[in-house]
This record gives sequence, structure tokens and C-alpha cells, in this order.
Amino acid sequence: MSRFNQLAQTAAVRQVQEEMGSAKAAGRRVREPVEEPDPLDARSADFIRSLDGFLFSSVGETGWPYIQFKGGPQGFVHVLDPYTLAFLDVRGNRQYVTTGNVRGDDRVALFFIDHARQTRLKLYGHASAVLVDENLELAERLESPRTEGKVEQIVTIRVEAYAWNCPNHITPRFSQREVSEALAPVHERLARLEEENAALRAEIAARP
Repeated sequence: MSRFNQLAQTAAVRQVQEEMGSAKAAGRRVREPVEEPDPLDARSADFIRSLDGFLFSSVGETGWPYIQFKGGPQGFVHVLDPYTLAFLDVRGNRQYVTTGNVRGDDRVALFFIDHARQTRLKLYGHASAVLVDENLELAERLESPRTEGKVEQIVTIRVEAYAWNCPNHITPRFSQREVSEALAPVHERLARLEEENAALRAEIAARP
């Protein structure tokens, strides 16, 4: 059993599983309690580093959840160790809802999805946000790669649990970079053909 299932499958969830007939299968994942956080394995760490964005969910003092998209170049979310993620947060609309929420309750959920590979990872953690001046050494470590813009905060997530989600219903989508990389051999081939055609035309034109 994973720590994630222990946290996610509450009494209310298990009641619904009983009603829907999935309790037996779900129960196999929650037989023994797991009190220690789940360390990220190499596959999970590499997956997080490979992405250019994720969804970041927190809960405010009203009890309502809030979700935010965080984006940047591949690797802007740094895996510092098996239990710690961190990134430099840049200035946005200056509402600071997520920052305020985690001051009241540091529990957060992160959702990483790769549309091209139809893969997704869900993660529970404890988040904190501090001004860059409060930890210049860590800020320097997170400087490259990072999201473009005016850096305001260092966001750190202490991993509590994670689980791979099923690939059902993930529509394959590809970024401009992925499309460009896939088409690069085609463009190279076309360029060679154009050069060959130009040489042949020149040869024909030079004939008496």
C-alpha cells in the first residue's frame, strides 16, 4: 500500500466504493497503514523534470480549493532530493492566493500531466513560500532552468505521497517543441531534395 492511498481513501471514499462495488479492489491498496512519506523514485523524478508545467492546488480559509497553473521551461521544477521539490516563483497577477493559502494550511496537491505520452502523476505535499532574500543559496541553485520573469519567491514542496494515474481519456497533444523535433528529419530531407533539384535544374539549363 502507498501513503497516497491511505490519505486519499477516507471513510467517506470507502463508503462510496462499497456502494459502487469497487471496495474489494481498492481495499487491497489500503490494508496496512503507511505513516512515512513516499520518497520519489527515479522514474517519478525524471518525469517531473521533463515537464514544462503542472497544476497546483491549495485550500483557503473558507474551505474552498484553489487551483493554479505553473509553467516554465522543462526542468523548472527542481527535484532537490527524493522528498523535496522546489522552483522559483515569478510575479504574476499579484493576487497571491496560493501563497496565502499555504500559510494557513500547507497541504497541497500537484498534478503533472504529459499529454504526448498520455501519462500523469498526482502528488500530495506540504508547501512553503519564502522571499528570495531569505535563502539566496537555494535561489541560486534554482536559477537555471527557471520561469522567465521577475522572481519573487522560492516555493518548496515537501513530498508526502504520490501515485501514477491511469492514462484513460488523456487526449494526445504536442507542444511546438515536440512537433518541431518530430518534423526536423522531414525538413532536413526536404532541404536536401531542394538542393538536388536546384542542381539538376542548373545542369539541364547548362546543356546546349
